[in-house]
Amino acid sequence: MGFIELTMYQIAGMFLLPVFAVLAVLFVYALFELGRFLFEVVQRRFSANISKPLTWYYRQHPQADLEHLELQVLKTLEPLRVVSRVSPMLGLIATMIPMGPALMGVASGDFMSVAENLSAAFSAVIIALIVASIVFWILSVRRRWLLEELKQLVPIVEQGV
Repeated sequence: MGFIELTMYQIAGMFLLPVFAVLAVLFVYALFELGRFLFEVVQRRFSANISKPLTWYYRQHPQADLEHLELQVLKTLEPLRVVSRVSPMLGLIATMIPMGPALMGVASGDFMSVAENLSAAFSAVIIALIVASIVFWILSVRRRWLLEELKQLVPIVEQGV
């Protein structure tokens, strides 16, 4: 292996642990958001008194127009959108980094190393896809809820102008 290849291999290897750590944090975030989402579903189903984020924002900022409210929708959904798109990328990174040592283990006949590296690689991508699936599902439903709320606020905001 040449100097450039070895350097790139070592740099890529340094990212494995941080990527695993970020995936663990995103997994906890996805579970937290799932809990919040399920609480909100129960609240919407069994209680007429639900917290409506855009209505609350409009009460706090009565001078807000429709553009401000649309921007608030985007701000509310942004963390979910970023996590749903970044986690599969991180899963791919966490899959590809251990593939180098696994292939080197195949070449040297060290199949225990191959098994360890492949199990880490596939576990990481599975966790990343679970995170993306949970968060994308929540994002889709929350987007619909916020757009329905925005539609209800349009006449009130236009009347205030």
